[in-house]
Amino acid sequence: MAPMTRSRAGLGNVPNAMNAMYYSQRSCAGLMISEPTQVSAQGIGYPGTPGITTREQIDGWKMVTAHVSQNGGKLFMNLSHVGRISHPSLQPFQSLPVAPSAIQPAGEVFTPKGMVPYVAPRALEIAEMAGIVEQYRQATLNAEEAWLDGIEIDAANGYLLDQFLRDSTNQRTDEYGGSIENRCRLLFEVIQAVCTVYPSQKVGVRLSPVNPLNDIFDSAPQETFEYVVEQLNRFNLAYIHIVEEHSSTFDFKRLRSLFRGKYIANGGYDAERAEKAIVEKTADFVSFGALFIANPDLLLRLRERQITTFQI
Repeated sequence: MAPMTRSRAGLGNVPNAMNAMYYSQRSCAGLMISEPTQVSAQGIGYPGTPGITTREQIDGWKMVTAHVSQNGGKLFMNLSHVGRISHPSLQPFQSLPVAPSAIQPAGEVFTPKGMVPYVAPRALEIAEMAGIVEQYRQATLNAEEAWLDGIEIDAANGYLLDQFLRDSTNQRTDEYGGSIENRCRLLFEVIQAVCTVYPSQKVGVRLSPVNPLNDIFDSAPQETFEYVVEQLNRFNLAYIHIVEEHSSTFDFKRLRSLFRGKYIANGGYDAERAEKAIVEKTADFVSFGALFIANPDLLLRLRERQITTFQI
């Protein structure tokens, strides 16, 4: 089951009984990946999304993982920091959201008072990078305390780590910008930090090379993400999780061939297409998102071919 923002956390962004029921109902998935969970109060981008920072949030996730375990499920936590995809009304002390560069995204953000335009974020300073990495490390320690089976680092969908990877949002001229090697630096530092808590074979990374969500793009996505994926091999990760947005030019099979670990494909798959991907070895696993929202028993439905097209 792919990570999907649900905005159902309670007061203080604490997981509650509704979250526990939601995940336990879907424990039939070979692996569930949690909704994006902010690594800090700075990382929040939507009302009602859970964190893994406070004692109450950790205890809330313990309730979730206990229910999942009782139902025989496995749950990795998707650790996320939205970066510029936020708003001062969601930030501590009404602060500006942070980003690689002070570039305002197009569009609007959902806040407690409704939809409002995005603001220009504040560019992170070099001295703050270690603090961002520490947010992920501490969040991973908290996830371990909450009995999560593993970690997925969210470097997709226009959030902070993705903002560093892509040249439309990263226009820095220091060691965290410019060349693709520099733009990858923060992601690799985060991976190293997370892997000091969980063994690397319990850590995955999610990428979305051509997904334009949250007003993001890259001028050379094939070159950029081939480099990212090839370099990820040195971490001996559990998997990469790739959002395969439809593209007539991007070669996802190339990413599959470059990565020596497991490849999870995501993006509009139905039963027939997923089975074909496994048989033809273009993916090791296929994740489902929207179909799992309306169908907690999706596994049974796929086996019986009750769902053969991408619909809810």
